[in-house]
Amino acid sequence: MPLYETLSTEKLIVVLDIGTAFTKFGFTSEFAPRYIIRSEVRCKKTNSLRRICDYNSPEDLYDLLVEFIHTIYFKYALTSPKDRPIVIVESLLCPTLFRETLAKVLFLQYEVSSILVLPSHLVALASLAIDTALVIDVGYKEAVTIPICYGLPIVQAWQALPLGGEYIHYNLKNLLSNCNTGIQNLSETVLEDIKIRCCFVTKSSRAKQLNLAKSEIVPPPDVKYPYAGAETLLVAGKIREKVFEIMYEEDNDHLCLSTMILDAILKVDIDLRQKLAENLVLIGGTVMTLGFKARLKEELQKQLLNERYQILNIKEFRFHSPPCKENYAAWLGGAIYGATDFLSMKAVSKDFYLREKHLPDWINLKDVTNMKLPDYTTRVL
Repeated sequence: MPLYETLSTEKLIVVLDIGTAFTKFGFTSEFAPRYIIRSEVRCKKTNSLRRICDYNSPEDLYDLLVEFIHTIYFKYALTSPKDRPIVIVESLLCPTLFRETLAKVLFLQYEVSSILVLPSHLVALASLAIDTALVIDVGYKEAVTIPICYGLPIVQAWQALPLGGEYIHYNLKNLLSNCNTGIQNLSETVLEDIKIRCCFVTKSSRAKQLNLAKSEIVPPPDVKYPYAGAETLLVAGKIREKVFEIMYEEDNDHLCLSTMILDAILKVDIDLRQKLAENLVLIGGTVMTLGFKARLKEELQKQLLNERYQILNIKEFRFHSPPCKENYAAWLGGAIYGATDFLSMKAVSKDFYLREKHLPDWINLKDVTNMKLPDYTTRVL
C-alpha cells in the first residue's frame, strides 16, 4: 500500500470547486476546504504559470487538467483517486467543453469510481437550511444570479454580467496608471493584493461627491503600497473609494449589479418575488469586500423607485449571513451533499460514462427527457 494511503483508514471523498481564479479543495463532512489554491499549473515546456481557463484547444485543456488534478491528489490530498468517488461543484453556466474534459480526465486518466456534479447556486443553500433564495455569485469573470425556488434552480430567470473581480482589476489598473506615471504592467497578483488590502465599497452619497470636480468631502488617506522591492506605489484615497463604483454604474442597456438582481426577480412567479427579496445569498470572493453588502442594499432600494421595477412591490431586502466565508460557501454545500446518501443515488458511475461517453447535462434534451423532473412552471407577469 502506498505511503499516502496510510495516513487515514477511512475512504475520503474529495470535494472540488474549480473556479476561474481559485480552486477550493477538501473532503466531505469538513467545515472548510483543506486548501484554496490558484487555478493554474506550471507549463513543463515554458516553465511559466498558466491559468486553466486560458486554454488554446481541447487538447491543451486536457493536458492542463491532467497536471492540475495530479497536483490536487498527490500534493495536497495525499490519496489515490483510483476507485474513489469525487464531488464536483460547478456553475450551471459552466462550458460544456470544460465539464466534459474534466470528466474525461477523472474517469480515463485517474479512474475515479463515480462523479457527483452539483450546481453551485443550489448547494450554497445547504449550510443555511433553506430551499428558496436568490443566489448572487460574484466571482472572477462575471456575476451570475439564479433564483432557487423550493430546491429547484429557475434557469429561465438567470442573469449574468461581466462584473467580476477581473473587471475590478482592470478598472483599478487604469486608475493607478493615471496617478502613477510609468506604471503600466501590473500583474494580476499585485492588483488583487491592492484591491484586498486598500480598497473598499463606499456609500452612494459619497460616491456622487467623489465624481464632482470640486468635492467637499474628505477622501480617505493615501496608501504607499510596497512595489518592486524598494519602490512604492501610491494608491490615492479617491482610488481606494472609487474602484468598485463600476459595479453600480448602468451601461448603455441600463444594466448593473442591482438591476441584474431585480431583473431575475421579475422573471419568477409573482408569489415568490417578496420571498426571494427577503432571502438574498451572496457568494464569491468579490462580495467579501468591506461595505459591499450595505452598498448593494442601498442600490436595490434606489432602483425600486425606477418605473420598470415598481411592479415588483417589494417592501424590503434581507441578506443571509452564511456560517462560513462567502468565497467557499458553495464548496461547503458540496461537502454537505457529499456526506449524505445523495452521493450514492445521483453520482455518475464510471460504467455509465464509458457507455454514454458524456455527463448528463440540463442543456442536453436527451438527458432531460430521461430524467423524472417535477412539474414546476413559473408564471411571469
